[in-house]
Amino acid sequence: MSDDNTMEKIVSLAKRRGFIFQGSEIYGGLAGTWDYGPLGVALKNNIKELWWDMFVDRRDDMYGLDTAILMNEKAWEASGHTGAGFTDPLVECEKCKKRFREDHLKDTAKCPECGGVLGNKKDFNLMFETRVGAQGDMKSFLRPETAQGIFVNFKNVVDTMRPKLPFGIAQIGKAFRNEIAPRDFIFRTREFEQMEIEYFIDGQYWEQEFDKWREAVWAWLKALGLSEENIKEYDVPADELAHYSKRTIDFEYNYPGKGHDELLGLAYRTDHDLKSHMEASGEKLVYTPAEGEPFTPHVIEPSFGVDRTVMAVLSEAYTEDKMDGETRVFLKLKPELAPVKVAVFPLLKNRPELLEKAWDIYTELKKTIPQILFDDNGNVGKRYRRQDEIGTPWCVTVDFDTLEDNTVTVRDRDTGEQKRVALIDLVTVIRV
Repeated sequence: MSDDNTMEKIVSLAKRRGFIFQGSEIYGGLAGTWDYGPLGVALKNNIKELWWDMFVDRRDDMYGLDTAILMNEKAWEASGHTGAGFTDPLVECEKCKKRFREDHLKDTAKCPECGGVLGNKKDFNLMFETRVGAQGDMKSFLRPETAQGIFVNFKNVVDTMRPKLPFGIAQIGKAFRNEIAPRDFIFRTREFEQMEIEYFIDGQYWEQEFDKWREAVWAWLKALGLSEENIKEYDVPADELAHYSKRTIDFEYNYPGKGHDELLGLAYRTDHDLKSHMEASGEKLVYTPAEGEPFTPHVIEPSFGVDRTVMAVLSEAYTEDKMDGETRVFLKLKPELAPVKVAVFPLLKNRPELLEKAWDIYTELKKTIPQILFDDNGNVGKRYRRQDEIGTPWCVTVDFDTLEDNTVTVRDRDTGEQKRVALIDLVTVIRV
């Protein structure tokens, strides 16, 4: 379901139901920052766990890493982040003094806010600078990407794990960019999270490996429940490629009210990164095969934005339909991603025997399904609507028949259909 107001509805639902809040909201907020609420952090963690399971735990050629946010300043010099290669074009209105990204403006001569004249374009470096040490005598940066932490640890992983080429190093972590104009909810923010892989290969086989990762990316998008018609590939033209890339495909999602924009990227980075760090550090960042001479591997990089993935998943899941003559809003999330898998209700909250039975069922289910919720607030119809809005796949209602025959009513989120299920079969019926 998508119309011009869909994203506004999603943002409203996200706040109302505890998914995502504006950062520092009680102080008027801070542009480009967002806080994940109880359900939002559960959804985000489910996405990250699915990614780690799919790309690390289930593979024999992948190694995990968790590197520091702060790095030696020389690492960023070697990677090119301190120079002109990591800047955005900034223009400032001479009248209202507001600043904008020049490449995001339709009219590059007039201010979109007040109509004033825009000044000359300047290169604006996106890194947050900070000082390290008791006297602040060392300069560092909040990392703008997680990739460089992988590259500088290449030798450590090779020396300790003795991997066989091709192999990958994966990590999930925070990154920071001082965006000139953060926008579009959690799409472009100043603090964000990445799921990144650097996959090291023999350069002569890069096209085959690139195609394998292209297929793996599509499998990931399917696992998220994103429809193929909402995704398109953008093969970045040669004149738009990053300086390190020989080929890049941006996978773009059709966000409501925004259109297609980047969700994730797949890049062939050649051997640029390891050679740059090898030259700057003096360390030999090479791979030595069982037979043959040492060489510097090339790299395929699939890079996934966690926040943009959350935004795409919410956009895909947001659904409106008619039920019992009323408009119903629900999140059609895949059960694996839903922040609450099952909600357990007593039919009436003022009957101790129903409450006790419902609580016993809830406690037993929680042993195998941790993401479960107990709800006895309001009538059952209102409880169903609340669970629909947060994407809970199944609701289990305990009634007086349960006390007699140990059966419960299980309601399906997507269809609204209800059926009686024996308690002994309950876990099988709602298996995630």
